[in-house]
Amino acid sequence: MDAAEALTLLMSPQGRVDPYPTYERLRAHGPVVQAMPGLYVVTGYPEVDELLRDPRLGVLDDALRDQVWPNWRESPAVSSIARSMLRTNPPDHSRMRRLASGAFSPRRVAGMRDVVRVQAEELLDSMVAKAQEGAPVDVLADFAYPLPVGVICALLGVPAADRPLFRRWAGDLTGVLEPEITPEELTVADAGATELRDYFVELIVARRRAPADDLTTALVQVHDADGDRLTGHELLANLVVLLVAGFETTTNLLGNGLVVLLGHPEAAAALRADPGLAPAYVEELLRYDSPVQLTTRNSTAPVRCGGLDLPSGSTTLLLLLGAANRDPRRFPDPQRFDPTRAQAHPLSFGAGPHYCLGAGLARLEAQLAFPLLLRRLPELALAEPPRHRTRLTLRGYESLPVTLGTPAVVERGAPPGVRPGTP
Repeated sequence: MDAAEALTLLMSPQGRVDPYPTYERLRAHGPVVQAMPGLYVVTGYPEVDELLRDPRLGVLDDALRDQVWPNWRESPAVSSIARSMLRTNPPDHSRMRRLASGAFSPRRVAGMRDVVRVQAEELLDSMVAKAQEGAPVDVLADFAYPLPVGVICALLGVPAADRPLFRRWAGDLTGVLEPEITPEELTVADAGATELRDYFVELIVARRRAPADDLTTALVQVHDADGDRLTGHELLANLVVLLVAGFETTTNLLGNGLVVLLGHPEAAAALRADPGLAPAYVEELLRYDSPVQLTTRNSTAPVRCGGLDLPSGSTTLLLLLGAANRDPRRFPDPQRFDPTRAQAHPLSFGAGPHYCLGAGLARLEAQLAFPLLLRRLPELALAEPPRHRTRLTLRGYESLPVTLGTPAVVERGAPPGVRPGTP
């Protein structure tokens, strides 16, 4: 199978559901391979890491976007993403990122440990009560979604009563992050983006009327004080992206990771017995089945990488983070889940200027959630085989129905072995 055929397979529904075999077909052609004119696919860890950090590469700018998607400004979904820090280059990216970074500083994240733990324990209480009443329990809907959405909504100042609204809106919007999208999928994404933007327009008005100690108020005040530091379009776009990115990837990390742990009962038992292992487990789960599988870059100058000369201009690089995380040159026996392996920094949160702003918060949530789930619910099991969404960029499950068994009686509070303040 040549590189073009492998890439076609990767973009198919079958390839999206289980991309790992196709990654190996692409890797067989080298760490960097030209799949078609103007498109290179990168599977190697050092090559992806290098390209993510290279200042000569950037995300798609307006000029290039006009060439590949002439009507993108008419799409609420595409324009929302395009005006955010997610899809802008320096200096605009640096300016916007700096304004939001304080909310995700290591000290601020460490200070949220107790908040995350209490929310996780309350969600577990609700799951147990639901099961005892005979109702079906879905660990995605009942735990892996509400935990990170509650955390990011608390940071943004979104009222708790509004949190259930966001899962569908965000799920629809994130279709535009896929490498390919049909007109029908774009229509759905535009509807989700419109509802999200309308919601934040109202929240902005509310925060102008009654400021609060939250990130929305902070960004609104920056915009109102100096529109050159943050324009109105940027304010709205970044609020949308911060919300969506703040829980979508973490929900997938929790769902993907739990399925892996339930499939490796000895590893799960070791984490249940020693929650202090959680940081290493989370790194290996991020590596083994990354919640974000790919990103793209475009070259603004000639670049040599992986033995190939990559021309500048309209050249697109498809950086397969999920493949890089299973590069045997970096991770011995990469197809094996091994939380005891010497960690080598998985690229699941990217690298370089666009390194995920909320990576520390996502890690904290996962480090607390997995031991709590395993200790409180030692008989937790999947009720049916899980089904992945047909998404490649944001990899996760449709739903995860579970049986809880007999819950254990555990002491509330920080699990032993997990040091407060550990990122």
